Amino acid sequence: MRTPHPNTDEAAVPVRLRLPLPAPPLLLQRPALFLDMDGVLAPLAETPDAVVPDARRTALLRRLVAQLEGRIAIISGRTLAEIDRIADGAAVSASGVHGLERRRADGSLEHVTAAPAVRDAVAVFVRFARDRPGTIVEDKAVSAGLHFRGAPSAAAAAGALAHRLAAETGLALQAGNLVVELKTPGTDKGTALKAFMGEPPFVGAVPVMLGDDLTDEDGFRAAVELGGFGVLVGPPRRTAARFGLPDVESVLNWLDAVEARP
Repeated sequence: MRTPHPNTDEAAVPVRLRLPLPAPPLLLQRPALFLDMDGVLAPLAETPDAVVPDARRTALLRRLVAQLEGRIAIISGRTLAEIDRIADGAAVSASGVHGLERRRADGSLEHVTAAPAVRDAVAVFVRFARDRPGTIVEDKAVSAGLHFRGAPSAAAAAGALAHRLAAETGLALQAGNLVVELKTPGTDKGTALKAFMGEPPFVGAVPVMLGDDLTDEDGFRAAVELGGFGVLVGPPRRTAARFGLPDVESVLNWLDAVEARP
């Protein structure tokens, strides 16, 4: 189902809050699927390493790649290496670290050079975590993540620290679900989606972005601008997504049932 929007500027993308958003249609006109990993393809876990490959998910992704003639990409805050580990290499097209890493359908790679200040952010986050059990620092080379899912009481302090470092260093602040991340600026999930849509086999398709986090809103807006739509996974909130699904299980069930017309 093609759902064009008459405008292409970001301000024109509608923001919705519905309880709940309707489920996305099962019959799609030449779709290109863009899927977040955590909270969409895989359940959220206490630590990043606790998310592991799943036989059903891997088989489903491989089938969709064949069915859609390669028009499926994973767009995640994780690195490409982590995407491949969890998806068991099922998706060639993938973007990691909010667009800072991207692998095209032909296997070629695109990397953004890391801002030098990322190393400083990693060091500051490590010192912060040393005194706060349950917090985890994730060094992605081009970004620094500070997870506090295991220490929710550290949320305010982690947020304040990240905002201060962003102001001091010029790094982009990316707030997520119980995580703050300071990244090399210049990309997001929306820029990654648009880059894929300008290349084979995605050219001319209808983009459908599935995401759960605030970082996925850039992807939702990009999908709308290019004539497609977003699907918010999880509890309702203000969003640019047009449709919604409640959880990871419902995402996998929807992907398993979706049909595509040429």
